[in-house]
Amino acid sequence: MMQMTFMDMLNADKTRYVRRISYEDTKPFILGIHYARRMPCVQYAFGYFEGGVLVGCVTYGQPASPSLCKGIAGEQNRKNVLELNRLVFLPEYNGDNRASYLVGQSLKQLPAYTFVVSYADYGGWGHIGYVYQATNFLYTGMTAARTDKYSASGHSRHYDKNETRRQIRTAKYRYVYLVGNKRDRKQMKKELRYPILSNYPKGESRKYDTNNPLSAI
Repeated sequence: MMQMTFMDMLNADKTRYVRRISYEDTKPFILGIHYARRMPCVQYAFGYFEGGVLVGCVTYGQPASPSLCKGIAGEQNRKNVLELNRLVFLPEYNGDNRASYLVGQSLKQLPAYTFVVSYADYGGWGHIGYVYQATNFLYTGMTAARTDKYSASGHSRHYDKNETRRQIRTAKYRYVYLVGNKRDRKQMKKELRYPILSNYPKGESRKYDTNNPLSAI
């Protein structure tokens, strides 16, 4: 009898599920595949399993900017804001609605009364945010392009104190998801400080090579 290969076993068992995973579990995906190649703040991490194998993950953490937390829904909610900061799959598992399934299932496992913000980097990578649209995020407009203090790590919190060196922060589509029951969401909409726009942005998303993640600018 011919021995089954690893891929044969995956194809034979299409069972999929999403569950909490550890910070360490996310590292091969974030550092090895995601174009940022940098670990963000991770408070919650969820893995997508197919055939019993971890093939993708999504992470949520406190946004880097305290002013962003307040800007989403005011001072009273600054501790209730999370950013969906990484979403990544093994390249051969991109597609077939896996990303929207992972995001949708993970949102159900976050604490109630949480404002989740995420960005689609249109200016830098040509991303539209179709995964967020498919999972019923609210579209709240586009951020303005600007420059940040330079840091070798790529994060403005670690800048090298040379105020003459700046790096571009490209324009991004901003999406917000309200985690809670019907009553919670009604109140959260009142507290949300961004306008909710009725029309999602559309267009063709540009692709990038995860093994050679050069900016699309």
